[in-house]
Amino acid sequence: MSTKELEILLTRTERVLARLEAVLPGPVSPPGWNAAHAFLWRRHHGGALLQPVVTPSVIRLRDLQNIDEQKERIDRNTRQFLAKRHANNVLLTGARGSGKSSLVKALLDEYGGKGLRMIEVDKDDLADLPEIMELVAGRPERFIVFCDDLSFDEGEVAYKTLKSALDGSISGLADNVLIYATSNRRHLMPEYHDDNRPVRHADGEIHPGEAAEEKISLSDRFGLWLSFYPFGQDEYLEIAVHWLKVFGITGARIQEARQEALQWALLRGSRSGRVAWQFARDFAGRMD
Repeated sequence: MSTKELEILLTRTERVLARLEAVLPGPVSPPGWNAAHAFLWRRHHGGALLQPVVTPSVIRLRDLQNIDEQKERIDRNTRQFLAKRHANNVLLTGARGSGKSSLVKALLDEYGGKGLRMIEVDKDDLADLPEIMELVAGRPERFIVFCDDLSFDEGEVAYKTLKSALDGSISGLADNVLIYATSNRRHLMPEYHDDNRPVRHADGEIHPGEAAEEKISLSDRFGLWLSFYPFGQDEYLEIAVHWLKVFGITGARIQEARQEALQWALLRGSRSGRVAWQFARDFAGRMD
């Protein structure tokens, strides 16, 4: 190849590389950290960004009823984290509508003014955790990476990424980051009837017992487990009455609402905190 041909080839190569650079996503730019207390990690056109949440959901710790033990434990853990003391990643599991997600969001309302920041990450984007760690490392704020309704199917890549980030990767989490996750499933991975049968060698699996252990190893890496349970009728009514008062309903109106609250729960097939809140909104709206 002559010198002239080589120069032409190099020129064409540079043009191709320039076009690729224009198409391929670049590194994630830091957001305006003072623009918000909460951020959403979003994938867009092959790239990623931290999107500030200008109007976050406002939930107060004092509005969360009948989960006092769970509230006290996660609040203490979060205060330790803000004080730069040892604290644990947290897994909140149990009945739907029992206040798991609301409890995490209420922490931001309580401590956002004291340096707490929250980054919500979808389960499908957990593979980006190392990139998020690089983005917040060295920041003075304290970050909770929040993953809501977490569960995995067999073979999902994000499962191993989260497992390594929690405990096992040589890099690990940044010093100013904890992971708080909620799930309706205690062990985060599907379990099958065969998993509970006596150990046997099937489908080429030489150590089937180790395969079963792998399914529960992720939840074991969360240092703090908080379990939530379905509410009884009295607890459900207490929560409904609390929200009715928050929405401005008082006196005889509250007594009238009790029977309607029970009927509402019966139609929904659930007596949860979420159902009580939804009933109170409906009742207060009709009174308006």
